[in-house]
Amino acid sequence: MMHVVATAGHVDHGKSTLVRALTGMEPDRLEEERRRGLTIELGFAWTALPGGGRLAFVDVPGHERLVATMLAGVGPVPAVMFVVAADQGWQRQSEEHLAVLDALGVRHGLLAVTRRDLAGEAAANRVRDEALAHISATSLGEVESFLVSGATGEGVAGLRAGLERLAGALPRPDTDADVRLWVDRVFTIRGRGTVVTGTLGAGTIRVGDRLAAGGGLARVRGLQSLKEDHAEVGAVARVAVNLHGGPAEIGRGEALLTPDRWLTADVIDVRLRGDPAGELPRELVFHLGTAAVPVHVRPLGDDTARLSLRRPLPLRAGDTALLRDPGRHRVPAGVTVLDVRPEPFTRRGAAAARAAELAALTGRPDGAAELRRRGLIRRAELVAMGFPVPCEPVAGDWLADPGHWAELRERLGTAVDAHAAADPADPGLPADAARRALGLPDRALVVALADGLLWRDGRIYGRAIAPELPPDVRRAVDAVRRDLAEHPFQAPDANRLAELGLTPKMIAAAAKAGALLRVGDGIVLLPGDDARAAEILAGLGETFTLSEARRALGTTRRVAVPLLEHLDETGHTARVDDLRRRCTERTR
Repeated sequence: MMHVVATAGHVDHGKSTLVRALTGMEPDRLEEERRRGLTIELGFAWTALPGGGRLAFVDVPGHERLVATMLAGVGPVPAVMFVVAADQGWQRQSEEHLAVLDALGVRHGLLAVTRRDLAGEAAANRVRDEALAHISATSLGEVESFLVSGATGEGVAGLRAGLERLAGALPRPDTDADVRLWVDRVFTIRGRGTVVTGTLGAGTIRVGDRLAAGGGLARVRGLQSLKEDHAEVGAVARVAVNLHGGPAEIGRGEALLTPDRWLTADVIDVRLRGDPAGELPRELVFHLGTAAVPVHVRPLGDDTARLSLRRPLPLRAGDTALLRDPGRHRVPAGVTVLDVRPEPFTRRGAAAARAAELAALTGRPDGAAELRRRGLIRRAELVAMGFPVPCEPVAGDWLADPGHWAELRERLGTAVDAHAAADPADPGLPADAARRALGLPDRALVVALADGLLWRDGRIYGRAIAPELPPDVRRAVDAVRRDLAEHPFQAPDANRLAELGLTPKMIAAAAKAGALLRVGDGIVLLPGDDARAAEILAGLGETFTLSEARRALGTTRRVAVPLLEHLDETGHTARVDDLRRRCTERTR
């Protein structure tokens, strides 16, 4: 198993020399770095731990103008080895690097006081005590400390044992998590294509995987970790990924992502650790992983703010990042992302109300609380926002807060009853009308809410299951019944229907109530007379024509044509050819 530790500390305090003493490897990679004696780009080296496993060092730069690179090295890793030189003591950049670690909430680390061979024991102890006092006031708290010399090797064995203890105390990574690999280096290998490197903090990457990058998809054609080829690499690990396809260029500060599992955000609500929100400059730089993006800061509460990013980033609730003021060379605040899909402020007082909401959030992603706040949300979107799923979907991929769901069900019942009261002749509420009345985004939610209610022809019925015919419609229906009593298949014509006041809407209501049988436009019979007609037709022999059916039923072509089509649709009759029909087994 691999553990990853970042170095931190002032320029030229011996970090790279110490890493070389621990690993036997040279972390300074570039010719300029070696010429100037500075770690400008991120350097990597590793060693085997006495108890098994490997320890990889991200050797970050200490040069003042390259602190952004240091942030890229510290951000993705869970632990730090803080280095202070015994012959120089605590320096300004020591303070800035410690502020970065504190802003990021790093909780695992140790102190290495280097160059003890160049300072007396008393001086080295004074430097250690001062450094420990600074460190203990941050998120790191109390840490182990070691007096060492990278040049002579003195104390290195004790430091190595301390690093093993540190590694053993680190939390186990989630190797099943979605991949977000922040790219810190990009280069091209002839014949192999693009290779990117980064620290994999969570998840697993496998050869053959497709990862989203820069708006496209790239296939993983090869993987290396600590210069060894692998079929798969799980967190936490330093990894080099050989990519095939995807965007033409992938840059430092971008991320390789599990496809369709991440949302990008350019407006986020955050909690601050550090300066009060109202004292922050309005323009700062947001650092997460290897990304460094200018942001506009809008204070909300004392320790909450809304950040507008100049370019969108793949973010989730619970992410820890920091804000840096490059002009003043300081980190005024660390941030915890609270919401990657905040509602825009569209009315007076919305910002104050939002500040009150954010004040109640803990910063730990709470799926039940987020669902309660939103009421309804798709499962995939909740996961992509960084929240655990608190319950099973109510319909399809939709999750619903139980309280909100109960309220919606009650509102649906009220809407159904109100519709029936307003139109007793047509009491069924159409599903789409129900969706609009409840403001629901998906018809499937209406179907789930109406569980237990009566559905018929896409309509929802409450207590009034059948239409209640108004008195004038009942009188008209009774007149039709009298007309058809002696000649059941001589349906009233349009003039008679108009005389009775039976409009198409009234006819539809009477048909739904079971008072009339509608077999075609403007053609009504009595309920059950279709089955009665089929019995008569069954006595005509094996087959019959339209003309034979019309005579047997004692009606006209105006009625016979739609009636026979109705009998075909209901399965009483079936066509033999263009002229003849037969009765089915259902009729016989």
